Amino acid sequence: MQPSNSHCRLAIQIYQHILALVFAIQEINENPQILPNVTLGFNIYNNYFAPSLTFQSSMELLSTCQTFIPNYTCDVQNKLIAIIGGPNSNICLHMATVLDLYKIPQLTYSPAPEKNNNAQTVFFYWMFPNGAHQYRGILQLLLHFHWIWIGVIYLDVESAQMFIHDMLPMFSQSGICFDFIENILKIYVSSDITDIMTVGMRIFTVIRRSKANTMIFHGEMQSMADFRSLLHFLEFEDMPAKKQGIVWIMTAEMDFTSFSFQRNWSIDPINGAISFAIHSNEVSEFQQFIQLRKPSLEREDGFIKEFWQQAFHCVFPNPDGDMMIEHICTGEEKMEMLPVSMFEMSMTSHSYSVYNAAYAVAHSLHAMHSSILKTRMITNRGRWMLLNQQPWQVSPLSVCNDYCHLGYSKATKEGKPFCCYNCLPCPDGKIANQKDMDDCFQCPDDHYPNNNRDLCIPKILSFLSYEEPLGIGLAIAALSFSSITVLVLGIFMKYHETPIIKANNQDLSYTLLISILLSFLCTFLFIGRPGKLTCLIRQPTFGIIFSVAISCMLAKTITVVSAFMSAKPGCRMQKWIGKKLAIAVVLSCSFIQAAICTIWLTTSPPFIELNMHSVIGEIIVECNEGSVTIFYCVLGFMGFLAIVNFTVAYLARNLPDSFQETKSITFSMLLFCSVWLSFVPTYLSTKGKYMVAVEIFSILTSSAGLLGCIFFPKSYIIMMRPDLNKKEQLIKKKK
Repeated sequence: MQPSNSHCRLAIQIYQHILALVFAIQEINENPQILPNVTLGFNIYNNYFAPSLTFQSSMELLSTCQTFIPNYTCDVQNKLIAIIGGPNSNICLHMATVLDLYKIPQLTYSPAPEKNNNAQTVFFYWMFPNGAHQYRGILQLLLHFHWIWIGVIYLDVESAQMFIHDMLPMFSQSGICFDFIENILKIYVSSDITDIMTVGMRIFTVIRRSKANTMIFHGEMQSMADFRSLLHFLEFEDMPAKKQGIVWIMTAEMDFTSFSFQRNWSIDPINGAISFAIHSNEVSEFQQFIQLRKPSLEREDGFIKEFWQQAFHCVFPNPDGDMMIEHICTGEEKMEMLPVSMFEMSMTSHSYSVYNAAYAVAHSLHAMHSSILKTRMITNRGRWMLLNQQPWQVSPLSVCNDYCHLGYSKATKEGKPFCCYNCLPCPDGKIANQKDMDDCFQCPDDHYPNNNRDLCIPKILSFLSYEEPLGIGLAIAALSFSSITVLVLGIFMKYHETPIIKANNQDLSYTLLISILLSFLCTFLFIGRPGKLTCLIRQPTFGIIFSVAISCMLAKTITVVSAFMSAKPGCRMQKWIGKKLAIAVVLSCSFIQAAICTIWLTTSPPFIELNMHSVIGEIIVECNEGSVTIFYCVLGFMGFLAIVNFTVAYLARNLPDSFQETKSITFSMLLFCSVWLSFVPTYLSTKGKYMVAVEIFSILTSSAGLLGCIFFPKSYIIMMRPDLNKKEQLIKKKK
C-alpha cells in the first residue's frame, strides 16, 4: 500500500511513537528477567486515521501473514498477544469492534471516550489517565488566575464529549462563564482551501469579537498542526485572527509537533500557551537510541526514509540514477539539528505511553508464564503535569467585565450570563470588603460602614458627659443657678421678720425656693453615663419636684384670691384661709404626681438601653422611659397645674396683693408653659445626648424663670430698697 498525503503529513508526528515502541521491545528482549524464553516482535499498521482502513487492518491481524483471509491463521511463530493502538480514541473504538469478538487485549494511549460500552471494551486498557482529572486541573487553573470569562473550541471527536457534556456544567457551577463554545471539524492539508478558509473564518471571527482573553482548545494529537494551518492561511490573507493577550489552554491529547512544511511558520499566535501533559519519567537512553537510528542507502527502510526526506527536505537518490536531485539525503544528517517544534529528542508523553504499554504487555505475559492466576497490568498511574510553552510576565485578565471594587456588589445584567454583571454601590449600613462580592453584608450592630463602604468601624459610646463642652456648660449653669437659689434662700431666712416676707406666706416661699433648688440640682441626674439608679429616679424626681414648685405657686395664688373673697361679710371661707389651705393645695397636687410616678415605677420602670441605630457611628447610652404614656402623663399633669395656676393668677392680676405677687406668678407661668410646650416637639425631634440636653435646658430655663419672676423683685427690695420693706408701704399698697 502506497503512503498517501495524510501518511506523509503524519509521518513526523508518529515517528517518535514508533521509535518508542521499538526501543521498549529491544529493552524487553535484552532483559532475561522478564521473558527469558520468549522473543517479542511487532508489526506496524498505518490506518491513516480512516475508519475503513482501521477495520481492514484489524481484519489483517486475524489473518495469516501476507494474506487476507480473516479468521484463518496458520503461523506458529507469529502469535498475536496484544495490540497497542492510538493516538485517537475514535480509531481505537473502531478497532475494538472487531478484536473484542476474539478477546484480544488492546492497550491504547488515547483518552477514553465519554461512554464506554462495557460489552465492547471489556478487553480495553487505557494507558491515558482519566480525563476528568485533567479537566479539574484546568478548572483550578482558571479559578486561581480568576479567568472566569473564557471561550471553548473543541474538535468533534469522541474524547471531547465528556468534556463538553459533563465537565463544562461543573465549570459553570464553579463560577466560570463561556463567551462561546465552538466546534471545529477535522481539517486536512489535502482539503479544499475554500473549506479551510470557511472553517477558519467562522472560528476566528468569534475569537475577534470575544472579550475573553482565555481560550480552551480541546483537540487530538494533530489538532495543533491543523490549528496552525488555519492561522497561517488567515494571516496569508492579511486577516490576523489572534488578539494580543490571549492565553491558550491546550489539553494533553494535543501534540505540539509541527508538520515539516510548518517549520518556518511563526509561533507567535500560540506564544504563552499552557499545555497539560501526562507525567513521564526521563528515559535517558532513548535520546541516544534516536541518534543511532539512521536510514541505510542499501536497505529498504521505507518508513524511515520517508520521515528522513520530510524532516530534512532532501531526497534519497534513485538506484537507477535517471533523475537529477538537488538535495540528496546522505543518511548522516543529525536529528538534533531539527527544530524542537518539529521533532523532540526527549521522549514525549505520548511516546512514554507507548513505551509503558509495551512493558505492560511484557509483564503480563511474564506473569502468565509464571502461572500467576491474577495478572497484573503494570501501568503508569495518571498524573498531570502542566507545561508552559512560553513564560509570560503578567497574567492577563479574562473576564466579561471589570471586577466590582470594594464597596460595590454584583447586579445581574438581564439576558446575560452570570459572569456579566453591573456593579452597584452598597446601600447604607452594608459593606463589601472583597472584590466581586455577590451581595453586600450588614455590619455588626456595634460597628458601622466607613465612607467607602469597604470596612466596618467600631461605634463609639455616646452620652452627655462632663468632658465635653455641652455637658460642662450645662453643669456650670446648674451650679450657678443653684448658688443663686441658695443665696436667695439665705436672704429670705435672714430677713424673715421683714414685712415683705411675712406678707407673702413665708412657709410657701421657703418650700418654693427649696423646690427650685432641687430642680436645678436634679439636672445632674441627666449628665454623665446613665446608670440603673439614675435611669430609674431621674424622671420621677424631676416630675415630683416641679409639681411641688408649681403647687406652691398655685397655693400662693389661691391664698391671695381667697383672702379677698373672705373679706366679704358672712363668707364661710374664713376658716380655710391661711396655712391649712396652702398645705392642702401643695400636698394634694404633690400626692397626685407622686401616685402617677409610683404606678410608673411599679408597672413599667425606666431602664438603660444601648441605641445602636439612631445615630450613625454611635452607640447611644440612654434611658428608655419604659412607659412613654406615663411619662407624658407626668408632663401633662405638670402642664395642667401650670395652666390652672396661670389662669387663676391672670384673673387675679389686678387684685391689690402685697407687692403684686399675682402678676409675677402670671409672668412666671407664662414663661413656664412656653418652655414646656416647645419642649415636646424639640424633644421628639432630637436624638442621643442632644435629647437629654434639651430636657436639661428646659428644666434650667423654667426653674430660672420661676426664680427670677417670683423672687428677684423681692430680693431687690430687701437688698437695694429697704425703705420699701416697711409695714406702712404694705398697708398703702393694700389700700
